[in-house]
Amino acid sequence: MGDAQTPLLEVVALEKQFPGVLALHDVDLTLNRGEVLAVVGENGAGKSTLMKILAGVHTPNAGVIRIEGREVRIQSVRDAQDHGIALIHQELNLAGNLDIAANIFLGNEPHKAGFIDRGKIHAKAAGHLKRVGLNFPTDTLVADLTIGHQQLVEIAKALSVDARIIIMDEPTSSLSQAESATLFRVVHDLRSQGISIIYISHRLGEVIVLSDRVAILRDGENAGELAGDKIRHDAMVKLMVGRDLSQFYQRNVTEPGSVVLEAENLRTPAHPQRGLSFSVREGEIVGVAGLVGAGRTELLQTLFGVTPAVGGTLKIAGKAIHPKTPLEAIKSGIVLAPEDRKQHGLILEMSVRENASLPRLRMDQKAGLIDFDAEIEVATDMVKKMDIRTPGLEQVVQYLSGGNQQKIVLGKWLAMKPRMLLLDEPTRGIDVGSKQEIYRLMEDLASSGVAILFVSSEMEEVLGIADRALVMHEGAITGELARDQLSEEAVMQLATGNMAAA
Repeated sequence: MGDAQTPLLEVVALEKQFPGVLALHDVDLTLNRGEVLAVVGENGAGKSTLMKILAGVHTPNAGVIRIEGREVRIQSVRDAQDHGIALIHQELNLAGNLDIAANIFLGNEPHKAGFIDRGKIHAKAAGHLKRVGLNFPTDTLVADLTIGHQQLVEIAKALSVDARIIIMDEPTSSLSQAESATLFRVVHDLRSQGISIIYISHRLGEVIVLSDRVAILRDGENAGELAGDKIRHDAMVKLMVGRDLSQFYQRNVTEPGSVVLEAENLRTPAHPQRGLSFSVREGEIVGVAGLVGAGRTELLQTLFGVTPAVGGTLKIAGKAIHPKTPLEAIKSGIVLAPEDRKQHGLILEMSVRENASLPRLRMDQKAGLIDFDAEIEVATDMVKKMDIRTPGLEQVVQYLSGGNQQKIVLGKWLAMKPRMLLLDEPTRGIDVGSKQEIYRLMEDLASSGVAILFVSSEMEEVLGIADRALVMHEGAITGELARDQLSEEAVMQLATGNMAAA
């Protein structure tokens, strides 16, 4: 064991190359005992690759890893666990059909007389749950837990293998505000117990609150490091992308045209007693704000025909429509980029070319067969217009960064020339540089006359890019704010049901 001055973890001149891509080059990293180290950077900066090397998922091409001053070779997940390193993936890796205790010890079950010792599993699991503040019986099925509670089970699982270094990859991306607050408390508690945390997040506000130090990566290399009161939003952004934050929300507001979409007393299946009335005009970017559970996503799904309306009227350019399926909505000129692009927006195992042309398959056919020339033309045009960074049209989409995946989701719909673009959390899980590109694209579309209605949980996003905002609370629109009325306080008043703020 090294002395107190020796870093718990040292990474020196690490390099990782994939076919045609240098993912990491000469990367250094140190982690001290009982420290929260945030690692930030744009999508494609190398964060995930570095973490997967530390967790034994990938092996480096060059470089040195030291634990407590001693050089180690990590060639498998088991090697990483033996050195006290555990990675909690953004997509949780739990078995929903098993109980909490079984998940915590899955693959590491204690045995007695050749059989799994269930009594010991439940007794030890209870101790680990207590450490993460999760007050549930150990025989509770994981499928019955919220995502936030499942996240805590993953941390308990890491503690069960005596992890001294826990890597958290975007841990709050699917959590509510209350669940995130619970996670933050657990991180602080673990830190006080001497456990070191490597924390990856695109939510820079979290990084400021939680981290002792921040390591910034850019294009697979070290871009800088911040500590203490130097950890500021603008300083991190500048190191991540080489641009000033003030550029991010510059808007050239377009004078809106005629009404494209008009809803009158529209009622969604999720909140059938709440009538929603609003309109969106040509060239207008309208934000939908509110807290988790306010009914924002359900509104977009009803407009897109995923969950048909149970009452009220909906018009596109003055013509009444009743979309009962997404196909009917698309025919009316309405398209939706969903919140979960990986589950609902893309077919990850398919190529850029195939994903780009999916909505047009009925159009781009010859004698009932796919017109590959038309498919290539559409995909080539999309890659160019959207500035999608890909080795080629045949690149499998799952290997692209989150920002480029989101551009494909948008690009495939824009090829349909929609009148009304619905965006659900358009920048969720992508870095600040890619966010700016998405904002610029939204502005360009508005300038061309497309009407945009977007849902966002990021307050600064709504304040920065919306021409006006509809604010929802418990399935109802509690107020509407023009651009010159938009402020965090005004939005939060309406989002918490204070109708007097309107």
